[in-house]
Amino acid sequence: MSALRLMRAAVFAVVCVTASLGMHVLAGGSAVDPVVLAAAVPPVLAGACVLARRQRGLGALMGAAFAAQYGLHHAFSAAAAQPPVPGHGHGGLAADVAMLLAHTVTALLSAYWLERGETALATLLRLLVASVLTLLVRWAPAAGRVTPPPAERDGPSFLSRLLAAAVSRRGPPVGFSAA
Repeated sequence: MSALRLMRAAVFAVVCVTASLGMHVLAGGSAVDPVVLAAAVPPVLAGACVLARRQRGLGALMGAAFAAQYGLHHAFSAAAAQPPVPGHGHGGLAADVAMLLAHTVTALLSAYWLERGETALATLLRLLVASVLTLLVRWAPAAGRVTPPPAERDGPSFLSRLLAAAVSRRGPPVGFSAA
C-alpha cells in the first residue's frame, strides 16, 4: 500500500469520525469516551484504504459513507459516557429524526468530500506528470533527436484545411431546388 493512499485515508478517517461524533452530540447523543473514539478510527481507516485503491464514483462512496455512519452511530450510542438523553433511541421520534438527519448529513458530506478530493488529487497528479514529461522532452539533449528535413508543401496548411472544414454556410446546399 502506498504511503500517499494511507495518509489520505488516515486524514479522511479522523475527520469523518470526529465530524460524525460532533453531529451525533449535536443531535442529542451524549459524549463518548476518547478511547471509544480512537477505537472507531481503525475500521473507518480500513474502509477508506480499500476505497482509495482506485477512483470511485459518488454512488459507491455514498453507500460506504452511510454504512460507516450507521456503524458509528451504534458504536457511539453503545459506548456513551453518560446515560443517553431521554427519548434518544427509546421511542422519542424527535430525537430519532434528529439523529437520523445528523448522520445522513454527515454521510452525504463525507462521500461528497471524498469524491471531490479524489477527483482533485487525480487531476493534480495527472497535470504534474504531464508537466514533468513536457519539461523532460523539451530539455532533452538535442543529439538524440532525429528531425525530418522540412518538406515542400503543396497546397494549404493543415490549419487552413481544418478551419475551412469548420466553416458553417447558411442556406440550402448547392444544386438544391425548392420547386
